[in-house]
Amino acid sequence: MPPQHQSAGPADEQLSIIDSLSSLHFPEVEGRPGRDGQWGGPGFHLAVLRESRDFWEDRSTDIVVAAEQELEADLAALAVILTKRWGAPEAVDLWPYLGLDDPAPDPDVTTREPLSFLCSVAGSMQTWRLPNSERWIGLAIGQADPEWQFQLLAAVGEASSLAR
Repeated sequence: MPPQHQSAGPADEQLSIIDSLSSLHFPEVEGRPGRDGQWGGPGFHLAVLRESRDFWEDRSTDIVVAAEQELEADLAALAVILTKRWGAPEAVDLWPYLGLDDPAPDPDVTTREPLSFLCSVAGSMQTWRLPNSERWIGLAIGQADPEWQFQLLAAVGEASSLAR
């Protein structure tokens, strides 16, 4: 089971994390997720803004759907605020970053972080380009395994990492 950590609370706290990540220098070496649910590496930052309970004991549809809808409501609230700041988001389908559709995949080409992580846990994300910056901010809801918790994720990446 993945490490549990304290989720960020209300939207103000989640926005504070997003603002902090958007202005932090990228680490030179990739780190591991900390107790605060944040980590980064060359060209990226990732943070778990909030997570649901896990589903080891009970995976009934009602419980799973309610947990996912709660995080979707948080994502929608954050999206409204970020859209007021930076304009309409771009929906990014993460499936192509897995490289499974490439008829002749190049073994030397790898998906850069944070997209490599995001496409392993989520199907899509909403992104905003940061003005006067070569960075983007993304929000997604991910789940690494059906028994694990849903996570509301914030990512910051270099604009070039979105290029396909």
